[in-house]
Amino acid sequence: MRAVVVLTVLASLIAAPASASPAAPALASLIAAPASASPAAPALASLIAAPASASPAAPALEVLSSRPDQVSGGDALVRVRHPKGSTARLRVLRNGEDVTAAFKQTKDGLTGLVTGLADGDNTITATAGPYRESLRVRNHPIQGPIFSGERQYPFLCKTERSGLGPPVADNQDGQGMRVSGGWSRDCFAPTITDRLYRSTDGTFKPMPAERPADLATTTLLDGRTVDFVVRRERGVINRFLYSIAMLENGWNGRAMYRFDGGVAIGHDQGTLGGSALDPYGLGTGYAILHSSGTRTSTHYNLILGGETALMVKERFIERHGLPLYTVGVGGSGGGIQQYIYGQNHRNRVIDAAIPQYSYPDMVTQTIHVGDCELLERYMDHNPRWAKWDDRTALIGMNASDTVANPYTGRPGSDECVNGWRGLTPLTMNPLWTDDNDPEWALMDPPGVKDTVQWTHWDDLRNVYGVDDRGYARSTWDNVGVQYGLKALTDGVITPEEFLDVNAGVGSWKEAADMVREGCPYVPSACPADLDPWSARNANLSGDPAPRRTGDPVAIGNVWRSGLVFRGDIDLPIIDWRHYLEDRLDMHNAHQSFASRRRMLDHDGRAGNQVIWFTDARPDGPMFDQTPEALRVMDEWMANIRKYPARGVVANRPPQAVDRCFATDGTELAAGPRVWDGVLDRRSPGACTQRFPLYSTSRIVAGGPIEGGVFKCRLQPVERAITKGLYGSWRPTQAQQTRLKQIFPTGVCDY
Repeated sequence: MRAVVVLTVLASLIAAPASASPAAPALASLIAAPASASPAAPALASLIAAPASASPAAPALEVLSSRPDQVSGGDALVRVRHPKGSTARLRVLRNGEDVTAAFKQTKDGLTGLVTGLADGDNTITATAGPYRESLRVRNHPIQGPIFSGERQYPFLCKTERSGLGPPVADNQDGQGMRVSGGWSRDCFAPTITDRLYRSTDGTFKPMPAERPADLATTTLLDGRTVDFVVRRERGVINRFLYSIAMLENGWNGRAMYRFDGGVAIGHDQGTLGGSALDPYGLGTGYAILHSSGTRTSTHYNLILGGETALMVKERFIERHGLPLYTVGVGGSGGGIQQYIYGQNHRNRVIDAAIPQYSYPDMVTQTIHVGDCELLERYMDHNPRWAKWDDRTALIGMNASDTVANPYTGRPGSDECVNGWRGLTPLTMNPLWTDDNDPEWALMDPPGVKDTVQWTHWDDLRNVYGVDDRGYARSTWDNVGVQYGLKALTDGVITPEEFLDVNAGVGSWKEAADMVREGCPYVPSACPADLDPWSARNANLSGDPAPRRTGDPVAIGNVWRSGLVFRGDIDLPIIDWRHYLEDRLDMHNAHQSFASRRRMLDHDGRAGNQVIWFTDARPDGPMFDQTPEALRVMDEWMANIRKYPARGVVANRPPQAVDRCFATDGTELAAGPRVWDGVLDRRSPGACTQRFPLYSTSRIVAGGPIEGGVFKCRLQPVERAITKGLYGSWRPTQAQQTRLKQIFPTGVCDY
């Protein structure tokens, strides 16, 4: 791949790969995590930004598209700045060979594509008379990896399905997908370009040689009207499909990276989503970047996803130069990616973010989502909880007596059922898979799919680690968690009900002890073997039923990996969502504020994030606020370019504030106080009153709104009672004894 490399003096300090360090096996966490996570980062950054050895007469070299140690594909676009006042002729060398002929004069120096970089270390040198500056550049294969660690196998190729032809044979050992000439393990296919046009019927079609009668036109940001003809490049980067598309005669200089959501376990190349040809973005002149590797419906390894996004962005800059800015757009897992990549790869993937239906991250959602089926099983077998509206007292999420339940066909359900059912076994059970893709039949050796441990933990085994039994370690823990605590102190449940749920809720078995799921997850098991709660894989025996201790190695690894959003982000952010609580949708609205709370906890500031809600009641989403968010973001970014010294927050335009909107998209309220009462004790603001928020089982249990507590600190039951943790309830001696039986090691002290 061509890489845009802006060479800096002393950049060789960062060119050495993470693998050169004895600490590298910790999943290259230092690479994935933001530089500021390291106490030494500021000092190192200052050395790189202003090298003491630089001579004022020496040529200056800059890396535009990637870090010098993260070049990929064998090419690098290099910019060399000529010393002021110097008349000496500039020369550029690649590993000692003169490549000056590849360079052209630009307003700020020479820019040229350096090809022929070998895998591993290379040296690019610029000379001007007696002065010489060099940079060691580390090049990686276009198929990766750079820092994501060991590749995942088996890996299902989908190039042919996606119009790129069959994958290239890359081995002869009978491993991978059977193709002409051998087998393909890494699913590479040559890059192709094509031309499409937007039809007046609203679809994209191949562009013929002659102008089609149904060719639509489109209006750019600057008001010009042009033919809606798109030039698209597709290929394979980091084993995933990618797409770069833009108007043939109308690029506005801006880029949009479209991230997609979904939930998947990996072992799959994935396919390109419809957002790769986002009609609004393309039609207004944005270049659209997209990859199957940045769709969480392909995998949820956001170390790998971040690496892929960096490589796709690198490819784009090599082909088209630096954009004015790159804005991220995408919902659910696509929103999570923006928070994580914005934190881990500052301004290298995106410069601005429009996360939609977002969560702070995925890995901390497993904490409370893992409670769902345990609590649902308990409530489904207890007449006290027959009324669905009551279930919010335990799960925290919304519940309704009237919303249809997709599993019973009758009224009555909650978010755990409508939003999250099925994701517990997908996350935790190594025998789980609903992937019946016929292309698995083309994989060798036969039955290789059955060798996969189909869990979220195993998809990220490079992060979580592997235990002594060969299974990926799991962070999930509920030791000391007092389910329903807030409901108890609010008087919604009785002390006896509180004790009963905590004695009976149980926990999850270890991965090695799990068995295949029943109905409805295995259709052949229906209807006799009904087990929507995955109870067969829960620890439910005994009184009290045992709790599970999370693996401390896994917890430590995931904290260091960069997969947890810790609030360390300074990009402009417009966090927008439809309000979907009444629909029991999984994208619960409090998550926008969980991200804000983490930002405030990080450094006391969150002025770079604004939160917008658009009502979707009573009939579902009717208006898309994304175009308005893009317009506001464009103004925000223009201010930053014009007044960079002011920083992100001081450059906010008037509409870049907290806002809420009616179902038809009209503004209801705006300003700094509209969400009062969510993260503070002020009286509820105008938007807070309009859009009630729900929580999670762990918030009900006393945890913080921002979540993220994999394993709580424990305190003795006696201390919890003394501190008044149970409100007006003063446990009798018998009740204290029961509490100690249920929580022998203590209760959570959040």
